[in-house]
Amino acid sequence: MTFELRLLATPKAAPELRHHLRHHDYDVRLCATELVTNVIDHVGEGTPVTVRVLATDDGRTRVEVTDPDPRALPVLLRATATDEHGRGMALLDALALRWGVEQAADRKTVWCELNGPTGRGR
Repeated sequence: MTFELRLLATPKAAPELRHHLRHHDYDVRLCATELVTNVIDHVGEGTPVTVRVLATDDGRTRVEVTDPDPRALPVLLRATATDEHGRGMALLDALALRWGVEQAADRKTVWCELNGPTGRGR
């Protein structure tokens, strides 16, 4: 099963995305939302993105978010207790089995893989 949604990365897009992913596992919804939020924060609000959730051949769930800026790469930060920002990729890193970036000349895709099938609900 593959899910794909094109949207503009805006704060209003997060609840819309979670609604579209309501039949997916909580971790899938959280990772997808964090990746879209990362686009808002580091590429810019209103950036067009494509969100995909798909099953891998080895039974994992892969979440991908593609945006048109190949230069703004995600960075894993270790936020302190008083920091108000900077926890998104650390959260994704803690939940995912692995994550990475695929770059092209005109875009990048940030992805993560989670245990289990895509439609598992908690």
